[in-house]
Amino acid sequence: MTERKKKPSPAAKVFGAQSRMMRERLGWTMKDLEKRIPYTESMIAKVERAERVPKPPYVVAVDEALAAQGLLIEAAKLLWQDGPPEWTQEYRELQAQALSLWVYSTHILHGLLQTEDYARAVFRSVRPSLDEEAVELAVQRRLATQQLLHRKPAPRLAFVLEEAVLQKMTGGRAVWEGQLRHLLECAELHNVQMQIMPNSRETNAGVEGPFVLLETPDHRTIGYVSGQQGSYFLADPEDVSMLSHRYGTIQSQALDPESSVAFIKRLLAGDK
Repeated sequence: MTERKKKPSPAAKVFGAQSRMMRERLGWTMKDLEKRIPYTESMIAKVERAERVPKPPYVVAVDEALAAQGLLIEAAKLLWQDGPPEWTQEYRELQAQALSLWVYSTHILHGLLQTEDYARAVFRSVRPSLDEEAVELAVQRRLATQQLLHRKPAPRLAFVLEEAVLQKMTGGRAVWEGQLRHLLECAELHNVQMQIMPNSRETNAGVEGPFVLLETPDHRTIGYVSGQQGSYFLADPEDVSMLSHRYGTIQSQALDPESSVAFIKRLLAGDK
């Protein structure tokens, strides 16, 4: 982030100039805009001077406040592609404050559900390989995010897990069995809803891969997608609407929570 401040990217300059011009066209000062969005005048100034890369919630809030009709959201897509912002850290910060989280997992368990041994096995599987110090640091960071499960006020957490995720014995049988028992414990939490998408389903709305929908403290919903070559946010209302509809369909196709718990128990008992 320090390098970005010293040498603002072209995309950051364009975004800052566009948002400033739209604000001034309305005859507003930065103080006027501050009254209409949940961000400080200092933050607004840094973004307009291209000293700060705004996160998705900021972009959506300013776009709506300035009646930009999606123009700033489109400009931000170029901004976020310009250089490698640390999306993982950005996501962790947003997740820690989330009011609600809807997770669809297709090949690995979401970090909020992982045991310490499972997380360690996951990070040891990363290629290029991480040294043990880096693995342990990554594991502890992941475990720290799980405070969200027991946070007060409690967030609403929904998980849909592909059966294939549960079938993988990541870390070996002992780690796998411990992970399944942990899932059953998580499923008992009053604020957690867990569902399994069985392999026997003939149709699956999640064929395009895993994603997360996150509701921020100001009731805005943001999409987050993580893949092989990096991760990115989806803040455009049209994209978020599409993902929300898709998640609803995925939930309707998966086993209900009670059947899902029974499924995990059968798998653990070797009866599947």
